[in-house]
Amino acid sequence: MDKENIKTENNENECCCRHKLTPRSDEARKLLENRINRIIGQLGGIKKMLDDNRYCGDILIQLSAVESALQNLGYVILKDHMETCVTEKIKQGDKKIIDETVDLIKKLRNH
Repeated sequence: MDKENIKTENNENECCCRHKLTPRSDEARKLLENRINRIIGQLGGIKKMLDDNRYCGDILIQLSAVESALQNLGYVILKDHMETCVTEKIKQGDKKIIDETVDLIKKLRNH
């Protein structure tokens, strides 16, 4: 499988296919999957609303709910990232992870 490289703000190439050193538990993965499936269901509902020519205000309310659900999913993943990946990197002496985490928080908050 080819790995896709992306440019970061520092213009460094980073592989977007990195893996966690500590795998998520089955329970944690299932909780994330449930959140994602609910979001997918909400998006399907919005598509149906569009197909049914529903009132714009009602659609916007549903879009707001999806945005909130995505934001909350991001915070759950960020918490896990800080508890596992960031902690592990700091223990290994990698202080660059702090800058990366600050950048991730900024990106999460800007959306």
